[in-house]
Amino acid sequence: MHEVDLLRFIAALAVVLYHYTGTLGGPWKGETARELFPRPMTALTQFGFMGVELFFLISGFVILMSVWGRSMADFAVSRIIRLYPAYWFAVLLIGGLYLATGEGRGKPDQIIPNLTMFQQGMGIRNVSGVFWTLWAEMHFYALISLLVLAGVTYQRCVTFMSSWTVLAIFAHESGNDLLQSVLIPEFAPYFIGGMAFFLIHRFGQSLLLWGFAAFSWACSMRYALPAATDKPYNVAPSDAWPAVAIIITLLYVVMGLVATGKLGWLRWRHFATLGALTYPTYLIHYEVAPPIAHTIYPRMPLWAATLLIIAIVLLAAYLIHRIVEVPLSEWLKPRLRDSFARLTATDPGRPRGRRAQPSEQAAGGLAAPLNGHPEPDQAREKTGAAAESAGDTPSAGDSGALTPSARALTEPGEEPHGSTPSAPIGSTI
Repeated sequence: MHEVDLLRFIAALAVVLYHYTGTLGGPWKGETARELFPRPMTALTQFGFMGVELFFLISGFVILMSVWGRSMADFAVSRIIRLYPAYWFAVLLIGGLYLATGEGRGKPDQIIPNLTMFQQGMGIRNVSGVFWTLWAEMHFYALISLLVLAGVTYQRCVTFMSSWTVLAIFAHESGNDLLQSVLIPEFAPYFIGGMAFFLIHRFGQSLLLWGFAAFSWACSMRYALPAATDKPYNVAPSDAWPAVAIIITLLYVVMGLVATGKLGWLRWRHFATLGALTYPTYLIHYEVAPPIAHTIYPRMPLWAATLLIIAIVLLAAYLIHRIVEVPLSEWLKPRLRDSFARLTATDPGRPRGRRAQPSEQAAGGLAAPLNGHPEPDQAREKTGAAAESAGDTPSAGDSGALTPSARALTEPGEEPHGSTPSAPIGSTI
């Protein structure tokens, strides 16, 4: 879906512009982005952090598309080859920049834990301030894997979405750290809303599905408004809440247009290329910018330096995609599939190399239809393939206003969409 690729690129570009031009930090030495750029521009780009919310909406849509008619092994393989190759390179690149310049967070003792993508769960600091969104995505993957294990159907999707919505609200009310960490109530509405939009796209419009989307929109408002306006360092001015409400509403409206096919005319094939650049761009832009900015500015005019940094990041993202991501994914995919096939085909109770006895074969033959999943029909296979090509991304709030789950997804002294004096760019997304 080329329109989804375009939206992903727009979301990534919004985040980049926020970090470079809209924060009270920025990659510019000695001065903040807000001080350097004209007010009319920063008034817009200060809300670029909300590209993350669009990422999460798209993720709910695309991930449900990708798991339809697929096994748990298929889902695991698709996520590994989609996320890890570019991520591994980004982590090593950030480590190399730290060794070369002394800037950033890529200390050697942080690099190896960060290669797992589970570092936040281990209490290890992210080597890039933007990696917290990947941990939020991991929570979503863990939850939706339960749906995949049960077998994805329309009815089970509705049950899953209903249960997650209600339990996330109860988790917020309870204040229980464990429940909030698992159910991520701050971000659940975006993932659930994206899932509802995919069901509309696949099965057609219904009052129930639009109700899910509307309820998710309302819950998103509850968390997004404090995230933007209650910052001690003013990511957005306290009177900017109407802008936040309008942006959240527009995000849901745009996804509704995608779901109903109203943006299907966006069929330019190069949008797929832009979509492919989104993930590596997001991964590297935050830590790559300061060393470049400190080298070329103020020798170059501010606007020229900004455009040059963005161009360098996009070129680097393209090279990462072509030279690292695609070849490594192609190398990993058959080997991972073979590994999972062996896992499901091998009887752990029988030594390797011993042939099954007739009684074992009979038992296996009787058990297989009961334990297996039915083969997906052609429509499901087609949908899954489309999702595979579309890809997804990974990819809120003030720590004083957020529940513990959101604070756990960020790091000590940081905000999901905010700034810290010690951060190289001054904000984390």
